[in-house]
Amino acid sequence: MQSSFYHLQVNVNIENKAWYGQLMEALGWNEIYDDESMLGFSDQAGVSLWFSDADVQEKQNYDAFGTNHISIKVSKQSDVDEIAKVVTEMASDMLFDTPKHRPEFTRDQSETYYQIMFESPDKILFEIVYIGKKD
Repeated sequence: MQSSFYHLQVNVNIENKAWYGQLMEALGWNEIYDDESMLGFSDQAGVSLWFSDADVQEKQNYDAFGTNHISIKVSKQSDVDEIAKVVTEMASDMLFDTPKHRPEFTRDQSETYYQIMFESPDKILFEIVYIGKKD
């Protein structure tokens, strides 16, 4: 059997749709769907991420059982800093002392794991990460 990751649906307060759209646009994802209750984006490999209006307006607790965070990998270390600036302009704070390098997540000292972490208005935790040669 062969399989691959296809899509992820995240239930949100659809009133925050513009925030998700701005983030995904900054990350270079293509908008593939938009109506009053759902917004969808696709990356270059065809993986899609959907933001759907939640029936229950209860915010996510990423420390509870279930999904902890959504991680999106970028191709350059400077991309992490660029997205950090965009997210800060969107009135979201960086969390966990990020941006920062995480040497404990690399194979050797020639590589870096450089990340930011932040919450959406619905308390969905996002990580943007560069993994590769140190810049």
